Order: sequence, then structure tokens, then C-alpha cells
Amino acid sequence: MSEKILIIDDERMILELTSMVLSSRGFDVSVVDNALQGYKIIEEERPALVLLDYMMPQVNGLDALKEIRARFPDTYVIMFTGKGSEEVAVELMKAGASDYVLKPFSNAKLVERIENVLHLRSIELRNRQLLQEQKRLHDEIERWNRDLEERVAFKSAELERAHQEILLTEKLAALGHLSAGMAHEIRNPLNSISLFAQVVRSGLSEDQEMQSYADKIVSEVERIDAILVKLLSTSKRSPFQLRSIRISEVIEASLAPFIEQLRVQGVTLVKDVSNSTPSILADSDELGQVFSNLFANALFEMSDGGVLTVSLCHDEKNVQIVVGDTGGGIPEEHLNMIFDPFFTTKERGTGFGLSVVLRIVKTYGGRIAVDSRSGEGTTFRISLPLA
Repeated sequence: MSEKILIIDDERMILELTSMVLSSRGFDVSVVDNALQGYKIIEEERPALVLLDYMMPQVNGLDALKEIRARFPDTYVIMFTGKGSEEVAVELMKAGASDYVLKPFSNAKLVERIENVLHLRSIELRNRQLLQEQKRLHDEIERWNRDLEERVAFKSAELERAHQEILLTEKLAALGHLSAGMAHEIRNPLNSISLFAQVVRSGLSEDQEMQSYADKIVSEVERIDAILVKLLSTSKRSPFQLRSIRISEVIEASLAPFIEQLRVQGVTLVKDVSNSTPSILADSDELGQVFSNLFANALFEMSDGGVLTVSLCHDEKNVQIVVGDTGGGIPEEHLNMIFDPFFTTKERGTGFGLSVVLRIVKTYGGRIAVDSRSGEGTTFRISLPLA
């Protein structure tokens, strides 16, 4: 395909002569005698090269050169000039001319200059395309790298979560063996202590003060036994009965004992629990322990008021429960330990509550996650499979 060339010159003889010479060499030539009309043709036809006269009426060649190079960077310009000074040549080249030809000129020299400029243009355009392609590939590689980094970070976080879950499962299993042995070994002497305390009490019918001491011994024995029961519940499943239940009903039943405490502490309950959530096969008392522990922890953190949020929704595979508070939050350094048995920040806490929550959620093949920042509250998110 022949290259398009536009000739802009106010001398008719130059237009005709140059057009004839270039057409005979196979170029697709257009001619015009002023720059303003030349702009229109360039915009429509996008010629590869413009032969532009330096001295013209209306718009002079230098201004036309600057306009063409600014608006049509892919169109190159060779200037015709009758002034042979070096100052003019330097000015034209600075303004963007690819070459200049002095009038009068020989046909052979003109064609040679045109072919040189067109060859240079093809190289520069190709280089520009290569640079654009290089930039595109560079941007694409950067995008791939960002995607890869995000995927690695996501998978690393998943791996870390899985690792933490494995560690917690191992801890609960080890605790199960330990607690079972401890419960057996401790309960035997506890039963004896309780029995002897009751015997002593019966023999102190006339000494009220000594009777109160015996009562305290029995009370402390019962408290130790209750702690042993909680210890066992973190790793050992209590007797259960699976049946079709609605989690919304379990949540409502678990909330009921806390309603008065909510009122006394000035805590606002924001609840979005849909009754249309599908039923699941579970033990209602066992799941109730999960919500009771979470509600108790949330209210403990909001002794001076706040907002307790409880929501329930589902998709095709899972039920999602969210329990959030606006309490003091969990320090970042504690987040990885909150499900550990015996870990607690409460003065009189046993550290079993969230361990029990984790054990029950895991029993039903679910997952639990926590989002918390110190001073901004805590949100627990539980996901349980429908089937």
C-alpha cells in the first residue's frame, strides 16, 4: 500500500511538479495551497508525510508546522524553504520538522529525502508501538504480581487459620485426657471432704459459728466440682439428643435470661433473627451454650451500657450467626489466645467459656471467627452447615 503525502504550497507550479514526480514514484498525493485547508485534509486522510512551504499567506509555514506536529504526531513534515540560512534550518528542526529542502530542488534529491524520512518514520512508529507493548506487558506483569501477592497473602492467612485451628483441636484433645484423669482423682477426695464436713456439721448443732464454717466447706467443694464440670465440657461432649431445630428459637431462648440484665446495664439490643432460616440437626441445649457464653461475655464488656447486636441469615450451604458488642474489645496480642482453655482476662474467670464455644461449633462442622479492636468492641461470626 502506497504512502499518503500531502503537499501544502501557495505556488501552483510547485504543487503540480511535485505532485507529478511523487505520483510517478507510486505515492498517493494530495495538494492544497493553504495551511487551514491542509489541517482538514490531514484530519480526514492522516497522511504519512506533509511537504510544507515555509513562506505562505494566512498561516506561515513555521506556525503550520507546530500545529501539525501538535495535533497529528504520526504525520511527519518536510519543509520547503527558499531561505538557506542555518538559523532557519535550526528553527525548523526545533519546531518538529523531520527535514527541509531548499528551493529550487532536484527531483531525485526530493525523492531521496522523502524516502529517508518515511523510513525514519516507520522505525520510530514501530519503536513507539514496541514501547507501548512493553508498557502494556509491564503493567500486566505488575497486575499479575499484585494478584499473586494477594492470593499468597490470602492463602497464607487461610493456612495460618487452619494451623491455629489444628493447634486448638490438639489442645482440647490433650485437655480432654488431662481433665478426665483430674476429675476422677480430685472428685474422690472432694466427696470425702464434703461427707466429713456434713458429718461435722451434724455434730455441731449448738455451735452456729462452727456450723457456718462447715457450710462454707461444703459450698467450696461444690464450687470446685462445678469447675471440674466446666473443665470436662471444654473437651468432652455432654449427653446430647439430635433433632431438627431452628437456630432462631435457640437464640431467642438463650437471650431470654439476659433481658433483665440488658435493661439494668442500659444495653440496647439490635436483633435481626429471621424465623425463615432452615432447620438444622442439632442439640438445642448444646447450641444454647454457645450463645449463652457469647451473650454473657458481651454484657460483661458493656457494664456501663452499649449495643448488643445479634443477627442470623443463611445461604444455600450455611447458617451465619453474628454476635457483636460495643465494649472494650480484645487487645490484638490476645486475639490468638481467646479460645485457649484457661485463658481469661477476667479476675474471677475460669477461661473455659470460649473453649466450650469452639468445641461445640467444631462438633457441628462449623467455623468461628472474631473481629475486634481494643476500645471498639468485638464481633463473633459463626458459620454452621445446613446439612
